[in-house]
Amino acid sequence: MRKLCRNILILSSLLMASLTLTHGTTEAAFIKDGAERQPPIQIANVYKFNFTNQVKTGYQSIRYDSNRGAQLYDSSLGYGFVQETNALPAREVHTDSITSDGTGFFITEPYFFAEPKSEKDNYNNYGMAFRMDAPPGTYNVYVKTSSDAEDGIVSVSGMQTSRLLKSGHWDAAKLVPVNHTAVAKGKEWTYTYVNGRDHIDIEIEPSKVNTAVGIEEIILELILPQHRAAGALPNLFILGDSTVKSYTFDEAPMSGWGQIIGSMFNQHKVSVTNYSMGGRSFKNAYTEGRLNDILLNGSIGDYVFIQFGHNDESADEFRRYGRGSTEAMYENYLKEVYLPAIQARGMIPVLVTPMSRIKGNATSPGYIYENSFKSRKFVDILKRVADESGVTLIDLNSESLKYYNEIGVEAITSLFMSIEAGETPGKTNDGSYANGHPSKKVDGTHFKEALAKQFSRMIVTELVEKGATGDSTAASITPYLKGNVKHAALTGNWGKIFPEITNDTTTGEAAYYRNQIEKLIQLGVMGKDRHGNFNPDTEMTVAEFTRSISKLMKVERSDLAYYPKGKLSRETMGAILYDVYQIKFANKPKYMTDYNGTAVVPGDPGYDSNLDPGARGAMYYPLVSWTQLVDTADISPYLISKVKSAYELGLIRSEVGIARGKMVNGTELEPKAIVTREKAAKALYFMWVLEHEVNAENHVSSLK
Repeated sequence: MRKLCRNILILSSLLMASLTLTHGTTEAAFIKDGAERQPPIQIANVYKFNFTNQVKTGYQSIRYDSNRGAQLYDSSLGYGFVQETNALPAREVHTDSITSDGTGFFITEPYFFAEPKSEKDNYNNYGMAFRMDAPPGTYNVYVKTSSDAEDGIVSVSGMQTSRLLKSGHWDAAKLVPVNHTAVAKGKEWTYTYVNGRDHIDIEIEPSKVNTAVGIEEIILELILPQHRAAGALPNLFILGDSTVKSYTFDEAPMSGWGQIIGSMFNQHKVSVTNYSMGGRSFKNAYTEGRLNDILLNGSIGDYVFIQFGHNDESADEFRRYGRGSTEAMYENYLKEVYLPAIQARGMIPVLVTPMSRIKGNATSPGYIYENSFKSRKFVDILKRVADESGVTLIDLNSESLKYYNEIGVEAITSLFMSIEAGETPGKTNDGSYANGHPSKKVDGTHFKEALAKQFSRMIVTELVEKGATGDSTAASITPYLKGNVKHAALTGNWGKIFPEITNDTTTGEAAYYRNQIEKLIQLGVMGKDRHGNFNPDTEMTVAEFTRSISKLMKVERSDLAYYPKGKLSRETMGAILYDVYQIKFANKPKYMTDYNGTAVVPGDPGYDSNLDPGARGAMYYPLVSWTQLVDTADISPYLISKVKSAYELGLIRSEVGIARGKMVNGTELEPKAIVTREKAAKALYFMWVLEHEVNAENHVSSLK
């Protein structure tokens, strides 16, 4: 009821504002210190401010006082220049040096500030900022400056203009376009902005020292929330960081829950769009216009799921365009920026607490996971603000900890990014994963698809439970779920939604290849026995491997029929992998060519097989050369050429001496060793990723 009343009040205030917008209360308020101020102009839907001496009908004239200078912000007037902006942290701007010649207000700055080594994140060119009281809502913002666009930077309420001017896409796979950008042309700057505060700042900042910039005119035109077009589906928008993001194949096996959860909804009833991206926080998702784009794309009654916290912990909270926030800033973004802006659009927020990070080097079987948000209690703030404001909250943080401790440290470490050599050809910012994690750690923040599915399960389950116990928002969302998903959430039986999950690879050491195993079962190329077990340690046969890889890579089994039947040895697997590679790839895939820097690799002119592998960095190709392997003489003569080629292409690697969370190769190929089912799954998954375009979204291949 509290939430409904708030929404009604916001919409009512906007409707009233659309009829008459004023900048004060009584005429007497405009006589201060013996100086007469003009009363506010009553106008429909529009705020207009004129900074010149030219009379403009319908505008509020801002006059320059030769004795006192520029009009400072006065709450009784509802407008004026400020000495610091409403950005978090507040940005210092100047008022004393503002001048006017009758054609506008001007400022010139003799010096700028830039933090050494962080010039792009933390700088201040100062300038001026004009504040106008304006209730939460959507505004077409028009600014006419007294100088050309290249001389100044115009912004609104702490946003990052360099980002607002860029088109492109919000996601890695380029499926979610940027629909709303700012336009700077000549002396005019325009942007459509959804305001959550009770005021708007227009900032004018010089781009060059000793260059005058200024303002002639500001117009704010109120736009009422839009109703959904007839026949259009309702929207469910998702906004978060790298733990929510939709990933491309070059980042496999990393995944976010926002990449999975859309498949749990009936796409004939609701449209689910994931706006999440790595490195985002409450702060930079706002300043770059990501939140604004969502709100302008949405309609009354649409939903916005929000999860932030991990990047908000960054220790750059006092940098202008950093990611971090203090607890006070975090709460401010929630209460004064995000929630009122969403609700002013008639849209419905849903807050999701961020899952806990894990300690990557935890090894004790009895290790107990605790909430990682200790120094900055963002989870507690989310819960309190949700309770105070009546906003629906999904406590993924608590549910994640329950799951971590349920399946244990070995299994959970395996589901986070504990990459070993030969597991995936994907990459991270530090280079290729092909030789192990290039950051040389078990990444306790990011996770694989198998865990993203579990986080999605937790979110949906809590939604259904809340809906059943009286939460009106949750109850309005659950009808959009697929029927069998809702049934699974009510009963706790997810076997029909995730039939790829096996009984014997969810806990303990057997869980390490769980992600690969579940994907291959999901793709229908490997299977479980009648008891629901994968039997990861069972020896693989040549027949099963050729059948699996033929189906996975869409090659004819007859092309691999000449290998002898029986148990699958590593040398035979290497030869089969090479045959399939030759059939499928006319050219080296980008995983082999794009993620290797300037290092010289096998097959390149000048390659030295005896070069210290550590000097070649986080490369795709094996760090240990063929000549450095100690047991190649044991390979059958009729297979050695193919095995050597497969090794140098990185299709098969040593399993002796590799380590999870480290970038290290072994020197033993073990050609006669028999391949287990889990190691076969590892090799097959590697080939599956290798076949896909690097920038294609790594979508859920099937979800029942």
